[in-house]
Amino acid sequence: MSDVTGIEMAYLSKYVLRGSRLAAFYKRGYSTASPFVFSEEVRRAKSEGKPIVALESTIITHGMPYPQNLETAKQVENIIRERGAVPATVAILKGQLSIGLSEDELTYLAQAKGVVKASRRDLAPIAAAKLDGATTVAGTIIAAQLADIPVFVTGGIGGVHRHGENTLDISADLNELGRSNTLVVCSGVKSILDIGRTLEYLETQGVCVCAFGESSDFPAFYTARSGFAAPHRVGDAQQAARVLHAARRLDLASGIVVAVPVPQEYAMDEKIIEEAINSALKEADRKGIFGKEVTPFILAAVAKATSGASLNANIALIKNNAKVGADIAVEFKKLKNVDDSKNAFNIGLSKGAGKCAPNSSRHFHTSCSRRVDESPLFSGDMKCGADVLVIGGANVDRVYTLREDGVQVSL
Repeated sequence: MSDVTGIEMAYLSKYVLRGSRLAAFYKRGYSTASPFVFSEEVRRAKSEGKPIVALESTIITHGMPYPQNLETAKQVENIIRERGAVPATVAILKGQLSIGLSEDELTYLAQAKGVVKASRRDLAPIAAAKLDGATTVAGTIIAAQLADIPVFVTGGIGGVHRHGENTLDISADLNELGRSNTLVVCSGVKSILDIGRTLEYLETQGVCVCAFGESSDFPAFYTARSGFAAPHRVGDAQQAARVLHAARRLDLASGIVVAVPVPQEYAMDEKIIEEAINSALKEADRKGIFGKEVTPFILAAVAKATSGASLNANIALIKNNAKVGADIAVEFKKLKNVDDSKNAFNIGLSKGAGKCAPNSSRHFHTSCSRRVDESPLFSGDMKCGADVLVIGGANVDRVYTLREDGVQVSL
């Protein structure tokens, strides 16, 4: 166990004790080494309780050419820092899932050849072969879930491809959104996809889709409008954070999409984009390009057809999304801190814990906190029915032993 840090082990324990798939992994006797490593910056942020924003890495390896990819990655990370959060770019380096990258690692990834796009199906083979992998939206959601990072920023999510009703070409991003509790900030669905069917699929998966700002229009990556309305709208980061907070309290096992339109000055003409996409799709079909290779091919073709204007729009929207995502992470952390401070105030009672006065509020079945009428906390009229009032706490060491038939707890 010496190769697992305290922070990483805390998150592993959380998943083991909650009976997730990782529990089965450990019970079968595999290595207890952490499935991921934090960068030093992210590790410090975790220990200090700072808000963190996850970032994908396929935008670096497959979404933009060098050196724009490296410049944009650094700028996006700095935007997040400037707004009070900590960036955590996710990638697989030599088989190791890394949450947060150093500047040297970003530079390496931006220039590396043969980096594999890593979705759920690819994570294990890449790790086993000790390859380099760039996480897709789906792959990054998995990492964010493992590391308990609630907010993730990207450019655009995948979706149902055009003619998907015949090909069944549907991005794994949608299924991953349906089984995570991550909030994903994006500029909607890439306009190369079937946006209407994508929204229908997200509804089936139970994903909460919110337009961000003053309009309910669902954006289409390069353009602010797709012709479809989002089911919900959040006006600002604070409201989005409240939606995330409510979803977590309800323990919903599905994610949230906050769709932010591209800044107006960089929005593309819908007709020009549609013509460029249709032309690129026909060329991809002629060349036999399909599957996960389609999106980077079409993005490159559209950039060429628009003389680089689409690349500029791509860079502008990811920077804008970083601002929104960082603001949401900061606001959500404030809400979580309020919850933590309430839960930390716990006065243990030796007996009669259920006999608190009717006008007092209780957070745990063994606690009795300040009365609603704000009278002195320890006044004699609280009548909690306890013979002994205990203020303080005790540290108890527990040893969790994983066995084939369950978890044994020893004090």
